[in-house]
Amino acid sequence: MSKLIDHLAELTGLRDRDMLDSTLANALGDLLRPSAVSIYRAVGEGYDQRWMTRASLGVGDTVANADSAWVNLDDLPLLTDYPLRCAALSGQEIVSSGPDGCVSVFPLSTDRETIGVVEMVTTAPLDAHAHSTVCSVLRIFRNFQSLLDYSERDTLTGLLNRKTFEETFYKVLHGTPATASTLEERRRVVGSPGSFWLAMVDIDFFKAVNDNFGHQIGDEVLLLLSRLMRTTLRSHDRLYRFGGEEFVVVVRCDSEASAAASFERLRKGVGAFPFPQVGRLTISAGFTMIASHDSPNSALARADRAVYHAKAKGRNQVCSYGDLLARDQLPSGERVGEVELF
Repeated sequence: MSKLIDHLAELTGLRDRDMLDSTLANALGDLLRPSAVSIYRAVGEGYDQRWMTRASLGVGDTVANADSAWVNLDDLPLLTDYPLRCAALSGQEIVSSGPDGCVSVFPLSTDRETIGVVEMVTTAPLDAHAHSTVCSVLRIFRNFQSLLDYSERDTLTGLLNRKTFEETFYKVLHGTPATASTLEERRRVVGSPGSFWLAMVDIDFFKAVNDNFGHQIGDEVLLLLSRLMRTTLRSHDRLYRFGGEEFVVVVRCDSEASAAASFERLRKGVGAFPFPQVGRLTISAGFTMIASHDSPNSALARADRAVYHAKAKGRNQVCSYGDLLARDQLPSGERVGEVELF
């Protein structure tokens, strides 16, 4: 019992959600001693959803293997390649026995949805005590993740909030994926590290939506836009709502042209979407490359100037701060780089 309490204390003492899955795998591995325990999350959209390995521990492993947060999703296995996991995503607990042992798959859920599975390989089916232990740990995991979501996510859209952006900016920028992971050595290594790009996205004439249709319809527009962002951008791109109609996106791309294409794809997708009662809406976006010496405020300031330029030049467009700077399209008071001029 004391070992269980120790693991639960470690799990609930975390404030870094990226560490939750590996801590959960370590706890289940230590408590039940399975041949292997792995946590997989479903990423992507529609028929192209994939399994991302968030933590995988085998016998003798001291550190959980995992896919990089910025992995190329096309290299991940399709959901349909693993029917037992797919069945668990629907909320069922699945047990399958074979010559190599027994596989038990448990759904991994939040208050909003089932986001992945916990897969355990044991020599024999879990007994009642072991099954109860897994279920109890997963309930605590779900409750704790819900508390993190409450403090870190926007309540309307479910996107990360501004407070979380400011806390994780440096981790996103300087965090490096594990390089010695045997899992990544075998497969799914990102070919190019690329650069990080930050965009600010505003809904054009959103005040008119609230004025003409009411705030309830305005909230529905924000919710639908957040869903469009999730489906249009990649699953590992970081999406934030800063308040009102203002959103921030952080992507990893190998060039300015590639980043511009991502944001342009979002702009076109929003423009083609028929918002109920409102009809067609457009967005303006401004983006900048995040430099190694950047602070959250300096990167946001450059993106903000780019989106301000987009709105001033007619809205419904994507502007790059670097491109505007190179073409001398920014007034001197709006030029922000290594030295800020006011």
